[in-house]
Amino acid sequence: MTAGPLVVLVGPMGSGKSTVGALLAERLGAPYRDTDADIVAAEGREISDIFVEDGEEHFRALERDAVARAVAEHEGVLALGGGAVLDAGTRELLAGLPVAYLSMNVEEAVRRVGLNTARPLLAVNPRRQWRELMEARRHLYTEVARVVVATDDRTPEEVAAAVLSALEIEKDA
Repeated sequence: MTAGPLVVLVGPMGSGKSTVGALLAERLGAPYRDTDADIVAAEGREISDIFVEDGEEHFRALERDAVARAVAEHEGVLALGGGAVLDAGTRELLAGLPVAYLSMNVEEAVRRVGLNTARPLLAVNPRRQWRELMEARRHLYTEVARVVVATDDRTPEEVAAAVLSALEIEKDA
């Protein structure tokens, strides 16, 4: 049995989980893993294509399995897809792990993601959809997180440093 991930990042699309996760892994000298990338690699197609071709329910089942595998196998920095926390079993798996919720407001999301990209859940009226997604998910991110790190107006390097500080992880770990 492994010790589990050093850090798990959760948060909405565009919050910087992938970028910050890679920086954290580099600083900690640990491997980095992204469950969305795991799904894309396993399926041989983009997440937006999975949504369109097979539906959200199918994607969420793939996501649930990918997260369970990663939590069981990975000992580095792990980034989860924005909707991974929707699953109660996933939230249970995250209990007791060093989870950081990367938070941001809608203005920051617009700036980073533009809210006009190929995000399947933001296809119609992206600002309103993003707000609705956050209303449905914010309490779940908070529930699983040991710490909340605001990413608004911060560089990825500043966010990575804040995550390490908030989780009280030594950079030379």
